[in-house]
Amino acid sequence: MKIALFAVNGGYTHTNLAIRCLRQTLASEGFSVSLIEHNLRDRTDSMLDALIAAQADVYGFSCYIWNLPVMLTLAADLRALRPDAIIWLGGPEVSYSTERFDEILGGDVDYIISGEGEAAVSALIRALRDGVPPTERILFGAPQQLADGIVYTDNEDLRGKLVYYESARGCPFACSYCLSSRTDGIRAKSAETVIADLRRFEGRGVRTVKLVDRTFNFSPSRANAIWRALLEEGWQGEYHFEICASLLNEESMAILSRMPRGRVRLEVGLQSTNPPTLAAVNRRIDPRKVVECLTLLRRAQTVHIHLDLIAGLPFECYSRFAQSFDEAYFCCDVLQLGHLKLLHGTQLRSQAEEYGYTCTKRPPYAVLSNNWISYDELRRLDGIADLLERYRDSGRFSRALDVLISPDCSPFSRWEGLLDHIEHEDGRPISRISQPDAYRLLFGYAGTVLNSEMLAEFNAALRADYAAAEVRGSRIPW
Repeated sequence: MKIALFAVNGGYTHTNLAIRCLRQTLASEGFSVSLIEHNLRDRTDSMLDALIAAQADVYGFSCYIWNLPVMLTLAADLRALRPDAIIWLGGPEVSYSTERFDEILGGDVDYIISGEGEAAVSALIRALRDGVPPTERILFGAPQQLADGIVYTDNEDLRGKLVYYESARGCPFACSYCLSSRTDGIRAKSAETVIADLRRFEGRGVRTVKLVDRTFNFSPSRANAIWRALLEEGWQGEYHFEICASLLNEESMAILSRMPRGRVRLEVGLQSTNPPTLAAVNRRIDPRKVVECLTLLRRAQTVHIHLDLIAGLPFECYSRFAQSFDEAYFCCDVLQLGHLKLLHGTQLRSQAEEYGYTCTKRPPYAVLSNNWISYDELRRLDGIADLLERYRDSGRFSRALDVLISPDCSPFSRWEGLLDHIEHEDGRPISRISQPDAYRLLFGYAGTVLNSEMLAEFNAALRADYAAAEVRGSRIPW
């Protein structure tokens, strides 16, 4: 029996961890498994070509909010061309509200795997091999203990690449907007096992290891042991951890404050600094402690800090979101403004009517409005998010932004003003503005908010940014 596991990733640098976990499970039972991996920029006909070329008896599709439409289209096309093949869907986007798929079950799709897939997929494949296919169309997975050893057990060339690694499943929090709230407890590898796995990645020349654990430091002592190992000499890679900053203790802060620059990246989901908002979504964190801890770490300049805010949460209007933005701005290197998504299976989606939510009918189910914030206000925040990505996150304007946005002003007001200036002076979406025009527009805006002395300092800083980031000798565009 030939089995093909299919993934469509969000970008070229991404890899799908789920299909590799499943391949390892199935291969250990003697099944022949091939992986087919594409990304959203690939043509659907080339994806279909790869599926047909695999000539598999069983096809498994890994489904997420970003790829579900193309997955359903390809499943229908594959069914038309390979009517005798078995097709199943799995992944978080098909694990909940499965009645959405009633019309395709038994037609384009034979089975849906709901929940963790290892045991359920293994049982399905054995049943198909033995000629006793399940009569149920929805197959439910059970929580699994994590097996030791890296899931990249084949001959993939990992040199210089970004790879994903799972050291724990589950989350100690029950945030009502997140599917991790549906997991059953936390199952984790020991600190010793994780350190050994990371050293094996080092030996294979991996550039970046991104741990997909929802809350890496759920156990501060375990996290500290792993971070302490990364203090040692000889590590060459970069390691990305998603953490809860409220769980950082004195030892965590001491270790991270000594970390060699470029070795550790922290991703922190602050989401809001508004206590009623955090209470409404069951997020049990102390926003004040988060900001204090991250501010200290940023001053140490040892770890890179990526901070998330979510627009569209309950009890947070536009002006209160601006306050969250201002309170978070200076404690991180990257501030990402996310847009709340009402995911199937989450508590918050079940509260949509109570909170007056409207959202897109198709993935990614982005919120359009609620009782506290309007569609126009959310679109405005999307514009500010685009500006942050272009100007702050790129690192190409860092000197100038340090002058333009200081702790004695409102960072949100400055970004909001820049958005107004660009819309008035240019009118194009930020993604369509050339790099020289991006410099020119930033200088033009600075002239409206800075006095002559500060503007001279800003000009010198912007020229230094331009000289460092752009083509040497090119004409200054302002």
